[in-house]
Amino acid sequence: MRQPFTRELADLLERGRDRQLRLAVTGLSRAGKTAFLTSLIDQLRHAGLEARLDLLPAAREGRLLGARRVEQQDLGVPRFPLDRALAALDAEPPQWPAPTRGISELRLVIRYRPRRRGWAGGETRRLTLDLFDYPGEWLLDLPLLSHDFASWSRSQAFTGERGALFADWREAVARLDPAAPVDEGRLASLAERYAEGLRAAREAGFSDLQPGRFLLPGDLEGAPVLQFFPLPSLDDADPATLAGLPEDSLYATLARRFRYYQQHIVRPFYREHFRRFDRQIVLVDVLGALNAGPERFEDLARSLSRLMQSFDYGRRSLLTRLFAPRIDRLAIAATKADHVTPEQHPRLTGLLEALLAEPLKDLRFADVPVRALSLAAIRATEAREVDHQGRRHPALRGTTLDGEPALLFPGEVPARLPDADFWRRQGFAFPAFRPRPRGDDALPHIRLDAALDWLIGDKLT
Repeated sequence: MRQPFTRELADLLERGRDRQLRLAVTGLSRAGKTAFLTSLIDQLRHAGLEARLDLLPAAREGRLLGARRVEQQDLGVPRFPLDRALAALDAEPPQWPAPTRGISELRLVIRYRPRRRGWAGGETRRLTLDLFDYPGEWLLDLPLLSHDFASWSRSQAFTGERGALFADWREAVARLDPAAPVDEGRLASLAERYAEGLRAAREAGFSDLQPGRFLLPGDLEGAPVLQFFPLPSLDDADPATLAGLPEDSLYATLARRFRYYQQHIVRPFYREHFRRFDRQIVLVDVLGALNAGPERFEDLARSLSRLMQSFDYGRRSLLTRLFAPRIDRLAIAATKADHVTPEQHPRLTGLLEALLAEPLKDLRFADVPVRALSLAAIRATEAREVDHQGRRHPALRGTTLDGEPALLFPGEVPARLPDADFWRRQGFAFPAFRPRPRGDDALPHIRLDAALDWLIGDKLT
């Protein structure tokens, strides 16, 4: 086995030759990151065999020879659980892979023939692809880096259906005096009630939930760093008065823990992972947000807008590729396209672009290549047509999560952002489906090859 310094030197040389890419698969909770990574790896490993990758020129032209897993650079990060995910899909009945619970990484070496051969005619090349996965809940913390405790408290909304989920906690904190000496037991109890509200909001379909580690604490469970919460009563507070409160006051204690959370939890996560990505795909469960209703849909739009402001986008040169990598190509994808009929896919893509209109304007102004598409990383349904009153209508055939066979038309995706009148006229009920049995073939998909072409296709020429 090579020593770590030798491995890092080899990686540096490969990056200098533009033969290494670091791809971040980004998405909020339940967007389908684990399914996407599982299928991406499976397709590349089956390239030239059972994989259907017609929209990836290197595969269509027979130049893509396949991929294999190799030892990753950072041996302190768990390897992405590919085998466990495939075992879930191969179970009887098939199950969706377990969602991401922590950071993981996987390195693939892709072997291909360049479009232009060398003088000997038999030249092959390799591209090292590093894949990174992390819980969607933790992504929600990145926007915290632009706040102090007081501004973060003011930014938290507790109105409407979302506010009702925090009613008990809000009633309790409304009686708190920020200047009073802190009661550690009371503080811990209120922090847990706030975390319960976050968990309830996640189950109800809300996305903009902070701090994200309250939802997936891992080894921080019970630590004081996770025992804080916003103070809604700070709206009219004088900043100078707050800054002058004693160190043992409730406000000073909460502010101190917020700063610690920023500096020791959020910033290292951002520095060690996000700042070294070259390319990124952002996965969005648009259909799930439509199902959940107008307040959740707007909540998703707000979460995504804040999140994308946290990433470092820009063109790469040789020096930036080696020493200060930035994301130089971005894909945004509406997932679960197999949950609507094919003629609805352009609408799904258009709705995604409308949902991210402001971030996309900023990216295009910065001349960052970005592409929007709809896809299903693992296709769970088949497109069909049914006769009704002498006319042919599109339909989907699949198996629901409770095991019932279904042949149905799930409904129409709106062509633009739904307004209040639209929500009053029409609700959504896009059903969830169980994955189909896989057999020996590569996982079925919809437009995963188009995403691959956009993300790595230029490196396989």
